[in-house]
Amino acid sequence: MRVEVRLFGGLEKFVKDVRFGEGFPVDLPEGGRVAELLDRLGIPPSQVFSVLINGRHASLADVLREGDRVALFPPLGGG
Repeated sequence: MRVEVRLFGGLEKFVKDVRFGEGFPVDLPEGGRVAELLDRLGIPPSQVFSVLINGRHASLADVLREGDRVALFPPLGGG
């Protein structure tokens, strides 16, 4: 199955030739979870604070489906 991924807040540094917020396709086996997506991309789970699947908050254990749009965000600081 194929999902579309967007990386934000510096997570794009883990994937070659990907820019901030730019969508790119990733192929995963059917029933793949967000944690497997991170593994495929080489992104340590500790670097991901927030996951959105199709605009809704999700967890690393959530199962992905064909055509899902996944956005990944690191912990952000500020104030």
